[in-house]
Amino acid sequence: MFQGETAITVDDKGRLAIPTAYRELVAGECANRLVITYNPFESGCLWLFPYAVWEQARDQVNALSKVKTAHRDLQMKLVGAAAVVEPDSAARILLPVSQRATTGIEKKAVLLGMGDKFELWSEQAHMAKIRQSIGEHEITSEMAELRL
Repeated sequence: MFQGETAITVDDKGRLAIPTAYRELVAGECANRLVITYNPFESGCLWLFPYAVWEQARDQVNALSKVKTAHRDLQMKLVGAAAVVEPDSAARILLPVSQRATTGIEKKAVLLGMGDKFELWSEQAHMAKIRQSIGEHEITSEMAELRL
């Protein structure tokens, strides 16, 4: 559904405009509802889910046992921090202040279409991550089978 990398400007009020290429998808397939939450695996990054995709992810995460610390941490970062947003008439969404501060997303950010969701990275975190090569020792058996 979503793919590609787009440089994004966040305005002084913490709003970002949904890129033109995604506006129809967000309006139609997402019913103009997105959920913003932390990426629990990468600092400097937020996840933006279409609402229907979010419901499935949320239910899976909430089904995890509350006994394990890692489960509770995942639930806190994903479900506890989730915010539903709807684009305004100018196709802008408001990013929660706490999420912007925690991830370091300021004026410049990068929006990545990752298939079923978006990732919103601070410009600095994205540049640092994208400059890292995948080392030979990090290649999984599933990756080795890809024909790239």
